[in-house]
Amino acid sequence: MGHKVSPLLLRIGYIQDWRSNWFAKKQDYAKALYQDFQIRKYIKENFKQAGIAKIVIERLADKVKIKIHTAKPGIIIGRHGQDIERLREDLTGMLKQELAIDVIEVKLPAGNAQLVAENVALQLEKRIAFRRAIKRAIEQAMAQGVKGIKISAAGRLGGAEMSRRESYKQGKLPLSTLRADIDYGFREALTTFGLIGVKVWIYKGDVLFPVKSPSGDRQAARVLSEQTQQGEVA
Repeated sequence: MGHKVSPLLLRIGYIQDWRSNWFAKKQDYAKALYQDFQIRKYIKENFKQAGIAKIVIERLADKVKIKIHTAKPGIIIGRHGQDIERLREDLTGMLKQELAIDVIEVKLPAGNAQLVAENVALQLEKRIAFRRAIKRAIEQAMAQGVKGIKISAAGRLGGAEMSRRESYKQGKLPLSTLRADIDYGFREALTTFGLIGVKVWIYKGDVLFPVKSPSGDRQAARVLSEQTQQGEVA
């Protein structure tokens, strides 16, 4: 049996970037890595309703920079910025280091794999039928222009005695094509029948190597899979 690999890890350094961007000496590496774990855990536990897609952490010489990608930035910022200021103070006390926090809004939450997984898991916890929740999420994602989506749920689906896995797919999903921009998200739903794992794959199109634009600037070119197949992009 073959082993599955995370689409994000497979494409790091190609079309995906690291979510922890820093260098550390060998004796400091474990400490910095554990701090990243603590930061992500603290933010996700305190802002469960914010719809956090990902948290990117950058470390400079004397500062830690945290970028929070969220569907609901207002929940993190709070009224008059009170919540984000409290978050900054708490994390500064935890790390004993100066830090900056940027909140970035996710414009199309229905096209983000992690947010889709969070949404489906939340509906399962509210005892909504899993097929209905998954099919609704697929319809919303396709309506926002994604090229393909697959959602898999595993566990005691519908309260069945035997656990099983069901998957639903629409559109294309070229997992083995490195230039394919495939987003991946995972979330566990805690139900009265036990844990149900929800996995989401979303195909957004193809990304080519950096090319030179007419203005002379180098930029990453995103093309639709149909254009690539028709030979419109070399």
